[in-house]
Amino acid sequence: MRRRTGLAMAGVAALAWGEWLNWRWSRTLVKTGGGGPEAVVVLGYRNPRATANLINRWRVRIGIRSIAADGVQETSLIFSGGPTGAGTTEAQLMADYAKSVLGYDGTVLLEDRSTTTWENITNVVPLLEGMDRIKIASQPAHALKARAYLRRQRPDLAERLVRADDYRPGEWIVVKPLLALYGLWTLRRLTTGERKGSP
Repeated sequence: MRRRTGLAMAGVAALAWGEWLNWRWSRTLVKTGGGGPEAVVVLGYRNPRATANLINRWRVRIGIRSIAADGVQETSLIFSGGPTGAGTTEAQLMADYAKSVLGYDGTVLLEDRSTTTWENITNVVPLLEGMDRIKIASQPAHALKARAYLRRQRPDLAERLVRADDYRPGEWIVVKPLLALYGLWTLRRLTTGERKGSP
């Protein structure tokens, strides 16, 4: 009985830890407020098939709900991701999913050359120049990494970063501890200030 209770408590603690870390990451290196034109950048994930995979579909949904969260009218949805094994690009696959499956009919821009997160940010910068608000849509740890890269490459644009709707309590709760572990590994090269949002 004690063993079961101990395992149950450990499981609850792991779920709570995963929730907390993802919540914290979604609120790091972002500001609040601002108006005017907005860009929501959806980062692609390796996609060898001819249709958007599970991760890319999740990221597209994060991007679209990030628009609805504020009700800003002048929003450009930017899909970023280069060639896949299927002969098309991650950006195109995500755009097709947004339009044909989710019925998105707003402004869509494609960045279709990137193969890394650093390249995602480098290549979308020209599309962000006239934007007052910038959101990055991905899993919280990955989005934080991308925000840190924008801060390194273009600190002036990083001042316009606002939170995307990338964290929701209970969403993917069972895998959040694994996402948190993977996030800690992928964020290991960021500085303490970048991980915690300090100057």
